[in-house]
Amino acid sequence: MSMITQDSAVTLHFTIKMKDGSVADSTQNMGKPAKCIIGDGSLSENFEKCLLGLEQGDKKSIELKADDAFGQPNPDHIHHMDRAKFVGDAEVEVGTIMAFSGPEGAEIPGIITEIAGDSVTVDFNHPLAGQDVTFEVEILSVE
Repeated sequence: MSMITQDSAVTLHFTIKMKDGSVADSTQNMGKPAKCIIGDGSLSENFEKCLLGLEQGDKKSIELKADDAFGQPNPDHIHHMDRAKFVGDAEVEVGTIMAFSGPEGAEIPGIITEIAGDSVTVDFNHPLAGQDVTFEVEILSVE
């Protein structure tokens, strides 16, 4: 059995729970586990530290403060857009999450937080930014 170390390729299921116990995200819902490489920067350092030493079949509940999970909301990620840019059938209303094309054509989700006249405020911060969360992980394989 191999243990998770630096540079391990890990396949895992995870469920992200909010403080109130509600589920924010889960790979099980999508029916597809997540894959990550320890140390490639896709996970926060503290989260990686919690995974080190786990083996295939292990389950662990990891509580992360906002800084170690999705970070704090960044005011630079809040943009004001002209309502005329929102065309088509998409309903523009507060709370709607829409995909916007970012640099290099990547899609970035943004949530509409305010509409004032012709100005639409869109927040591109991660929806869980600023939140303390619990990751429940189940390690499926370690390579």
